[in-house]
Amino acid sequence: MTAPGLVSCGYQSHTAESLVERLLDRRVGLLADVRLTPMSRTRGLAKKALAAHLSGAGIEYVHLPSLGNPKENRAGFAKGDPQAELRYLALLEREPALQDMDWLARLARGSVVAVMCFERQEEHCHRRVLLKEMAARDVVLLPPI
Repeated sequence: MTAPGLVSCGYQSHTAESLVERLLDRRVGLLADVRLTPMSRTRGLAKKALAAHLSGAGIEYVHLPSLGNPKENRAGFAKGDPQAELRYLALLEREPALQDMDWLARLARGSVVAVMCFERQEEHCHRRVLLKEMAARDVVLLPPI
C-alpha cells in the first residue's frame, strides 16, 4: 500500500502514455490539472484527451483553473522572480482557490493525488508555491514524478 499524499507532476517531455504509466507506478488515484488553460501541443495531453487516457487507466481527472498561473506571470517563475511568486500567492488567497486547496488536502490525506502542469522542474513552476501551501495544510508531499 502506498502512503497517501500529494505528488508534483510536470508533463514536459512526456507522452500521454508515458505520463499515465508514471502515474500508475506511483498509485495516483486522481490527477488535478492546475494549468489555467489545459491545452497542449503534445498529442493526448490537452484536457479532453488526457481525461480519456486517465479514465481508461482508472485515474480520475479534475481541472482546477483556480490554481492555475496566469500567462503573464509564467515568465517570472521561469526566471525565479520573487514578484511572480507573490502575485501567484495573492491568487491563492481568493475563492475558489481556497476551496480547491482544502478539497485537494482532504483527498491527499487518504490517497495519492498528483498536481500537474507543463513544467518538468517544479522550481520553475507555480506548483512549487502551491505545494508549499498544501504542506501548510498538513498534506504529505511525496517525491515528484
